[in-house]
Amino acid sequence: MTTAEETGDAGAERRSSWLADLRGLLDRPLTSYHLIVGVSGLLLTLGIAMVLSASSYDSLENYGNSYTMALRQLMWVAGGIPVAFVATRLPLRLLRAFTYPMMIVAFVLLALTFTPMGVEVNGNRNWLSFGGPFMLQPSEAAKLALVLWGADVLARKEKLLQHWKHLVIPFVPGAGLVLALVLGQRDLGTSLVLFSLVLVLLFVVGTPMRYFAMFVAVVGVLVTYLAITSAYRMRRLVSFLDPFADYSNTGWQAAHSLFGLGTGGWWGVGIGNSREKWGWLPEAHTDFIYAVIGEELGLVGTLVVLGMFLTLAYVGIRVALRTEDTFTRLATAGIVGWITAQALVNMGAVLGLLPITGIPLPLVSYGGSAMLPTLFALGLLVSFARREPAARAALEERATNRAASRAAARARRKSSARHDEG
Repeated sequence: MTTAEETGDAGAERRSSWLADLRGLLDRPLTSYHLIVGVSGLLLTLGIAMVLSASSYDSLENYGNSYTMALRQLMWVAGGIPVAFVATRLPLRLLRAFTYPMMIVAFVLLALTFTPMGVEVNGNRNWLSFGGPFMLQPSEAAKLALVLWGADVLARKEKLLQHWKHLVIPFVPGAGLVLALVLGQRDLGTSLVLFSLVLVLLFVVGTPMRYFAMFVAVVGVLVTYLAITSAYRMRRLVSFLDPFADYSNTGWQAAHSLFGLGTGGWWGVGIGNSREKWGWLPEAHTDFIYAVIGEELGLVGTLVVLGMFLTLAYVGIRVALRTEDTFTRLATAGIVGWITAQALVNMGAVLGLLPITGIPLPLVSYGGSAMLPTLFALGLLVSFARREPAARAALEERATNRAASRAAARARRKSSARHDEG
């Protein structure tokens, strides 16, 4: 007869074996590479499915076809995958050579939003119109440019960063100009994401905490000033505390987000069965797609999505810690800080934990301006993961084995041909 003590020992042994197997999987040289590709692919697939569901009503109302927005999303994903593939093959020297041109282009595009080319959407003047239906949101490309430029500048000055002047100049003024332009567009959500990735870069490079306090204080004052000087923005920022206090006005979106999440329960009402997307929840296919995920896939679905973003964060930290190149470490940390911060700010707004700031959920929300830079950044992460010392050795061994196999196959074919001739 099995005693309770023996049962407990068996359970502990099974858990220990499971943890050992998990450690073994994580210690494989190509784990980072496989996780980035796998999680990104799952998020893109989920995004296409959820955009199809969440945008069906708006597509039908605006275009007479329920599939219009979903087909556009599929087009952007199809166009972004080759962009990501190119990023995986870019030599570091070439990538770093383009960081300053990318930053200059980002400055110019951000500045153009203050000209007649700029278009105001939902209170933010953060879009550029090039005529016809084509519009661009420059702040999305600015995130990528700032990460790569900042990583390059700080990596080049690595041996001089113990002096505060080299730590600050030119990175902080350059980042401050980008932030000022985005704040001038009244885009607080993107400003928070940009500020987050700046802090990540400064933290990874070893900035003393007193400088962090100074940066946070300056940005905090700017954000507070912009909030209190706009009555509309102030109402939107505080409505998350009690969306039902002004339910028919500023609280409408937050309230219906909570309705959708509450309706979903544990397992959701099923893909395609959301009620909130039928004109009740504004921006259901963009900023509030996470609420539709909660309604259709339930709490389990939202936790899975959260888990995938946290997995990307884990892989990014893993790659940053394992790399021997300073630029790669900083760029990896910046990309992960950007994507993770944006995802958490979006989810926090949907859950009513943060004010509504109007930023999309990376890889999942509808939109091409955000999709292409994000896929390029993920392509770079794949490239960095392939450059891990153990991963590089494993890939070289795999290439050698494949070459040997092809040579052996050619030799067998030649031998067989000579035998047939004889």
